[in-house]
Amino acid sequence: MFGTELLAMKTQKATFAAGCFWGVQSAFDQVKGVVRTTVGYTGGTTDNPTYEKVCSHTTSHAEAVEVEFDPAQVSYGQLLDHFWNMHDPTTLNRQGPDVGSQYRSAIFTHSEEQRKEASVSKERLDKSGRYPKKSVTQIVPAVVFYPAEEYHQKYFEKNGGQSCHIS
Repeated sequence: MFGTELLAMKTQKATFAAGCFWGVQSAFDQVKGVVRTTVGYTGGTTDNPTYEKVCSHTTSHAEAVEVEFDPAQVSYGQLLDHFWNMHDPTTLNRQGPDVGSQYRSAIFTHSEEQRKEASVSKERLDKSGRYPKKSVTQIVPAVVFYPAEEYHQKYFEKNGGQSCHIS
């Protein structure tokens, strides 16, 4: 993308937690209109957490992905659809073999509009009958997002792994 095109683009942020952040990042990187993704930690009580601290279950942080997107190419609603499709939102503090509160399902909203849209989307999922249980996904205001260590960024791209998520 040329510099002037990037400057003219008005992007927005969305933040999601859906289990191991490597798979979440990889899934969102495939979405047309997603400009940038960053894995990190959010929703907890510890400043400047490290991966080791988050894994110790003492920080309350979730492994999350901050998604910067171009709303002219992909809507927040479409990102929500991808989020619901990439994991099982009915499992509390767990995705597949990963267990712990850092793997919880959460949507961290950056505006009242995002909160409303996420809530309606969650309600629609629960009423759909897709899952026998209701979603346990948290919908909470976005707070400080701490980027994870560099070796976690684009982990599958760097290491040739495959996504551990559904989509």
